Order: sequence, then C-alpha cells, then structure tokens
Amino acid sequence: MLAREIIHTCSNVHVARAALASIGGELAAQVAKKARETNLTTGALVADLVKDFSRRARDDDWDGVDEAARGADQPILSGLRYILVAKLGMQESRSFFGNGLCPSPWVLGPLAGGACVL
Repeated sequence: MLAREIIHTCSNVHVARAALASIGGELAAQVAKKARETNLTTGALVADLVKDFSRRARDDDWDGVDEAARGADQPILSGLRYILVAKLGMQESRSFFGNGLCPSPWVLGPLAGGACVL
C-alpha cells in the first residue's frame, strides 16, 4: 500500500522537508506559514502531520491517499499533498500541472512569487 510508504518515509523530518520543497507552490507556502505560526520547521510540521494522519486516519482517508497517488507521475508527492491538505483543512487548488503539483519556488525563480505559473 503506497500510503504506508508515504507514512514510513515522510515521518522523517529531513525527508518531509525535501518532499515539501519538491511539491513547492502554494501548498508549500501555506505549510511554511503554518510552521512559523507553530514555531516548527517545515520538515518537523510535515512529519508531525504525517504521523498524526497515520494514527487517526479512517479507512476512507487511506483510500483517499491511494486514489490521489493512483496514476500520478509522482505518486508519493501526490499522496503527501493529499495528507497535508486534509490535515490542515486547506482547499485544493487547480494548477497548471493538472494533478496539483507545482515546481519548487527555486525552480521558478524569485519573480514567480510562489505562484504556479510559467
């Protein structure tokens, strides 16, 4: 089950930070803001959210992670995105990339302002 792999890998602070940086875009900016508000690093917040998800998720939550990852080019990142959006109560926004993944702000450069545009 892919969801279990996401929990296993993204419970690590360093892996969680790198995964969030890979997702980038609006979601990463919102997670970074929440991390500042809670006085945590982004990696620590993401790892905590993933661990909390693994403890509290219902069967349909696990199914949602699997569905989000199914057919995605980057299934672990898509599943992680699902977990973060669910745990933080965010609204999912459409992006240019179709499955909700945006390149990191470092890829887009400083003028992009964190938006998912090309």
